[in-house]
Amino acid sequence: MRVYIPATVLMLRSLNAAGELSAVSGTAFALTPMLRESYASGSSEELEYAAMLEASRASLRLLAAELEEDPELVLPRRAVVSADVDGATLRPDLDYAVVRLAGPVQLKQVAAVHLDTSDAETPVRAAAAVVDQADLGDGDAEFALGEAEDHELAWYSPEELPFLLELL
Repeated sequence: MRVYIPATVLMLRSLNAAGELSAVSGTAFALTPMLRESYASGSSEELEYAAMLEASRASLRLLAAELEEDPELVLPRRAVVSADVDGATLRPDLDYAVVRLAGPVQLKQVAAVHLDTSDAETPVRAAAAVVDQADLGDGDAEFALGEAEDHELAWYSPEELPFLLELL
């Protein structure tokens, strides 16, 4: 199953150094049967993209926690790791696209790394600060979230990860 794991630049550094990534609470996103049923139409590719967008929003929550700890050291960019895994279990009690991973994901399972470019840093920082308020329906927070989500995540091959991190 292709899964989309919310991450941060610090988590990408850990993946590069250790060769594996542990999703926070084992949580990832995927094109699940319930996600497919929740859309009236859409190709598998479009629905996979929807699952990746859910992971990028979860990445904002991870960033918010990191920024709270040390706002000067955190690079405010959303990150999502796409990987092919076995043993993921559905978690419809959390959301249609949520799955729980059986364990850490090895670098060899990674299909791609998705990361914001530098032009997204300001809106991503703003969105990370208000992502929870957006979920509760705050209009200004939803606008800030939309500003961040207007930036497409760049795609990188797993082999490019060391070079990408060196350039950050």
